[in-house]
Amino acid sequence: MPENTKVFTYEAEGLAYTVTVYEEAGAFYADITVGEGAMDVNAIYFGDEDFSGSSESLKGPLNMNGASLDGEKVQWDAATELSRPGLGPEGEDKETYLQTGDTMTVELDATSLDDISIFGIRATSTTTEEGSIKAVSGDPQEPEEPEEPTYEKVFFGEEFSDTGFPLSGAYILDEEPDPNPYNNLALPEGTEPTFENYLSFYLSDEVGGDPAALESVVFYGTDPDGNPQELFRLDAPEGGFEDADDVLAAYDEALMDMAETSGEDLMAALSLEDDGSAEIDADSDPEVEDIDLA
Repeated sequence: MPENTKVFTYEAEGLAYTVTVYEEAGAFYADITVGEGAMDVNAIYFGDEDFSGSSESLKGPLNMNGASLDGEKVQWDAATELSRPGLGPEGEDKETYLQTGDTMTVELDATSLDDISIFGIRATSTTTEEGSIKAVSGDPQEPEEPEEPTYEKVFFGEEFSDTGFPLSGAYILDEEPDPNPYNNLALPEGTEPTFENYLSFYLSDEVGGDPAALESVVFYGTDPDGNPQELFRLDAPEGGFEDADDVLAAYDEALMDMAETSGEDLMAALSLEDDGSAEIDADSDPEVEDIDLA
């Protein structure tokens, strides 16, 4: 689902549908999906929260006269005809006739999602008792963006033993320990420990990392007993990473693969990826203080 999204719902006896409004590549669209029943979508309407001014309307059987939201007459900012009423010779094959499970996508004449706070559908040949609807939906749901995973430690590995044990590279902690006898590297104070921020710090002048030198990136968390735990590894492709964008693209792909495999939320997926390898405490490992930053 696109990041900028609003979801409108409508339910009546014999008919239920959702309208997912979203922005994609600078254009705005509505996905109309029937969850129960059927309808011939003849026209769509939308408006913002400001009910002042004149209202757009279509003539004849496509009008929304009398439609209201919570007892208040709606002022529509846009109205678009999609088809004339009646299934005609096409019957149920008519493009605007939607049955359970069907989705139709319509481009909207909008400049912002803020323009769309109310959505209306004028439909005929419906499975409601009346056989037609002048449906108005407000109070859209706006799905929250998923939180970016965070990590307690990331190792940018440039060399590993035959058994996969980290040998050289840069360990970076989410917070600088106090005291810090080994001068362990840590994200700047107040930095959210997302991978993008770890990578940015790794590439900074302070660390001087090189994506092309990476053999694997190792992500760490803490197990239920409070011990350091390797979550998963991001291995470089054959020929290595080309640049930082290449690393981030591989990371995003790995997260999607893990989420699909686990069928659970992202952090649960990460915790399931522990293969029991290389549980390392940055405070006690000599490699942490002997990192080659060149």
